Amino acid sequence: MIVLTDVRNDRGASARAARTGRRARGLGAVAALAALSFSLGACAGDGGPPTLTWYINPDDGGQAALAEKCTAEAGGAYRIETSLLPNDAASQREQLARRLAAGDPSMDIMSLDPPYIPELAEPGFLAPVPPDVAERTTRGVVQGALDGATWNDRLVTVPFWANTQILWYRKSVAEAAGLDLGQPVTWDQLIQAAQTQDKELAVQGARAESMTVWVNALIASGGGEIIVNPDANARDIQLGLDSPAGVDAARIVSTIGREGLGGPGLPTMDENQSMSLFQSDRGSFMVNYNFVWPAMQGSVEDGSLDQAVVDDIGWALYPRVSPDRETAPPLGGINLGVGARSTHPDLAYRAIECMVSPENQAEYFVTNGNPPSALAAFDDPEVRQKFPMAPTIRDSLDIAVPRPQTPYYNEVSTGIQQTWTPPADVDPATTPRDSQEFITAVLRGERLL
Repeated sequence: MIVLTDVRNDRGASARAARTGRRARGLGAVAALAALSFSLGACAGDGGPPTLTWYINPDDGGQAALAEKCTAEAGGAYRIETSLLPNDAASQREQLARRLAAGDPSMDIMSLDPPYIPELAEPGFLAPVPPDVAERTTRGVVQGALDGATWNDRLVTVPFWANTQILWYRKSVAEAAGLDLGQPVTWDQLIQAAQTQDKELAVQGARAESMTVWVNALIASGGGEIIVNPDANARDIQLGLDSPAGVDAARIVSTIGREGLGGPGLPTMDENQSMSLFQSDRGSFMVNYNFVWPAMQGSVEDGSLDQAVVDDIGWALYPRVSPDRETAPPLGGINLGVGARSTHPDLAYRAIECMVSPENQAEYFVTNGNPPSALAAFDDPEVRQKFPMAPTIRDSLDIAVPRPQTPYYNEVSTGIQQTWTPPADVDPATTPRDSQEFITAVLRGERLL
């Protein structure tokens, strides 16, 4: 649940003290901003069509281009202006939550990270999705994206682009290790292959959101779940970390950390650093999002990466925890929501329908590298030409598992980040239990993050 005066993270007491001051100033700024927005809104109708503000996450300009395109296609019914959110998802969450809680009427359209949607939907910060819009915008959408757009069995946002991690591998290493990537592969097989070939695994071991992504995928693939009853209130939430699936997840994270298989940079390794490791001479296998493909091709064009490295890259579904259970790839992406206090919710949903058309999703994929949520967009010839792994991405999205959908996601995720890092300190015998006890105490108000 959103607590305006308690935005937590893990950077120590001095940083928290500094943030306390910033929070006080930030809330004052929100009030000023809300007043300014009301003032601007009152003037909007004096000289032209209504203006819709779209709060976008950083990309390569694709959302701004879509805003221009849909404004042109609106024929004067509305115009869309974009407003750029901070770079990381946690800061985006903080800014959006504060503005929504303050009743800012400029929150017409928002690009939302799926894990934060229940937190915004539960207190009624999101305008209802009209039934006819819901019917049209969910037709032919991958299941993972629909799951991420839903709270309490109700569609509360519209799927825009979806994302998932797949397994990237160096064909030469897999061949030398005798691995057939045409068949499902397990984490234990990857660990063994890296060990026998004296290579390193590219995973994200940093104390960051990416650790929650990894732990969630491991536990889900092991047949468990981080939260057993995600719609319960904070005191009654039951966690599934201290479970056989949690122990299996800890064993995999621990083995990679303790045996140095993630390289010396593992405790701070994010998605970009993983890509750098994977394309080095130490690279073997990598779990990562699909931005790596255009990024590595760009490196070839600017001369910083040999074409032979790209020619050696293959792709497959995310690894399994055990041979007899299906994989559970991470789900990411962006959904579009409308603020409950928006002055123009009907126009906002009209604009969203334009933005999420399969044609626009395909164009966004080609130009910005973010995969579509609409199945039809994967059949676009330019998508197939530029992303030969598109069928694997589509298959992965259909079975992808969202991170815990709960209003208390921030508490759960931050607790995991604090107890599952660094990977070398993870102990299957204690970490799942300790992590569960810590997060449960936080949710009950007995401990602080």
